[in-house]
Amino acid sequence: MQSIGLEDIAISAGRAAGILRAGGVVLYPTDTIYGLGADALSDEAVDMIYHIKQRDEKKPIHAIVASLEMAAEYGDIDPLVHLTVQNLPKGKVTCIVKKKSGLDTGICRDSTSFGFRIPDHALCQALLSAFGKPITATSANIAGKPPHNDVASIFAQLGARAEDIDLVIDSGVSLAPNLMPNASTVVDFTGARPVILREGAVPAADIWDALKQEY
Repeated sequence: MQSIGLEDIAISAGRAAGILRAGGVVLYPTDTIYGLGADALSDEAVDMIYHIKQRDEKKPIHAIVASLEMAAEYGDIDPLVHLTVQNLPKGKVTCIVKKKSGLDTGICRDSTSFGFRIPDHALCQALLSAFGKPITATSANIAGKPPHNDVASIFAQLGARAEDIDLVIDSGVSLAPNLMPNASTVVDFTGARPVILREGAVPAADIWDALKQEY
């Protein structure tokens, strides 16, 4: 396992992209909490994420993408999704949309949807630019246990499974030490109306305020 800091974002992103292209897993900081990053379209890489998290494979994993244009390559982006992305803080809302036909690998395997968020984090954007494809952005914790905001605590919780992480990008504590980390708010746009599946970094009221002009 390698561990690097954020002294040079371009260098860190380049090294991480190389790990992802080789099918590896990266622990990296995001707009909300530390995430486990892998090639979101690789069956083997996504399987490793499930293994590390001890997560039920029936529960979906989502990704980060560089822009709505990149998201549109993999999912159906309607006006409500545009409103959500444009009017709410980037990196803190995950949108679930119907996946494109024929997309059947990685996080879209055995699923009808594609979940994504667009980060407002310099490293995440640099990593997406270097890699060129969606990257998993699931929280770095054992399924059902609370996430932590520093690498040492994350590794303590993951135990032996932390050895399956190939690269750590350590930016220090992701939040003030006395604050609990908060994952993104998840909104499902695959039905007739949006449904908030998880309230997180963005309050539900802010989601409805952003969408109210459509209703």
